Amino acid sequence: MKAYKVNKYGPPEEVLNLVETIDPEPEKNEVQIRVRATSVNDYDWCLSSGKPLSYRFFFGIFRPRKKMRIPGMEVAGIVEKIGRDVSKFKVGDEVYGDISDYGYGSFAELLCIDEKALSLKPDFMSFEEATSLPHASLLAFQGLIKLGHIRDGLKVLINGGGGGMGTFGIQIAKIFDVSVTGVDTGEKLKQMEDLGYDTLIDYQKEDFTRGDERYDLILDCRTNRSLFKYVMVLKPGGKYVTIGGKTGKLLQMIYVNPILKWFSSKRVLMVMLKANRDLDRIEDWYREGKIRCVIDGPYSFEEIPRAVQRFGDAQHVGKIVISVRSKDLAYSGHES
Repeated sequence: MKAYKVNKYGPPEEVLNLVETIDPEPEKNEVQIRVRATSVNDYDWCLSSGKPLSYRFFFGIFRPRKKMRIPGMEVAGIVEKIGRDVSKFKVGDEVYGDISDYGYGSFAELLCIDEKALSLKPDFMSFEEATSLPHASLLAFQGLIKLGHIRDGLKVLINGGGGGMGTFGIQIAKIFDVSVTGVDTGEKLKQMEDLGYDTLIDYQKEDFTRGDERYDLILDCRTNRSLFKYVMVLKPGGKYVTIGGKTGKLLQMIYVNPILKWFSSKRVLMVMLKANRDLDRIEDWYREGKIRCVIDGPYSFEEIPRAVQRFGDAQHVGKIVISVRSKDLAYSGHES
């Protein structure tokens, strides 16, 4: 099979190499998937670039660990083989999911992964739509609903509102009767307006943490400011929910949270994603037309390095999706 591998850190367009390698065989609890679509996430950018440096304690100090060298953490495809103990799927099933709890490797023609990482793909979704859903939509769902306890009447802000998580976040938020402000820049703003943001802030022209508005709930897809600045624009009883970010910003949460509990009704929280949990709820909303996928692309398999760089440059509108077609793929080397 052909797959993209990272053997050293650097610019994605230089270090993501298309190679020919042996076809993986499923272990007893695994299925082998013919990958039809995958997507680009923060993991893929960080693994390729080696940034931020603190992530190398997880990936490998000088180069990615061998088992992590094929990026990709979301997949949609067709089951081609099953392990002897697999009971959830059969050959020919169309499946999808966020596979990060069990491994990585969807930047490839074939992938073997534990059956627990996958769900049956609904017939009303394309492979490209399906692969765009699990990670970003559930980060938004778990942030807004499970931690944020969003409800009618709240004033909500989504920082990074034009990316994958932000475009799902506004749609989930608008299932409730809330006012939503979106923060981003450039061409993303028009798409955000179309999705239903009530107020748009171009962060290149205005810093919302210096404004007069106060919010009941902030969902932060970027985590690019001091935590104290976010807390200052929360209403009493307000919640700040982040999906993660640079180590320094996250360390602030460890120290700030205990202080807030003593002196304030405001709270700061971080989403610890439960992969694929409540995906059936997302499917229902998709079927009902309450949410839709905003896809940047789809790009071809050959364009994966450029697509990962596009993610790192924050140029994408919505979710970057890769359509995988097996025939006529050029590759840059062999690996046995």
